[in-house]
Amino acid sequence: MAKGKLFEYAVIYHPKRKKDEVEAGTYPKSSLVVEPTVVIGTDGEVPMIAARAIPEAYQDKLEDVEIVVRPF
Repeated sequence: MAKGKLFEYAVIYHPKRKKDEVEAGTYPKSSLVVEPTVVIGTDGEVPMIAARAIPEAYQDKLEDVEIVVRPF
């Protein structure tokens, strides 16, 4: 088994622009879905751990969800 390393991950939701926002030239504000979380794992494990942490309410909006992973 590979030796685990320390990582931090967060999940961000970027809502799509609505027609009136496009016309006005504004962008909807992104929101933090999963607070930054520190875990120990391997390069391949951590994105999967983060994906499992996405709340049920965002499961139908996965194309607008960003998973950010940072090694230490």
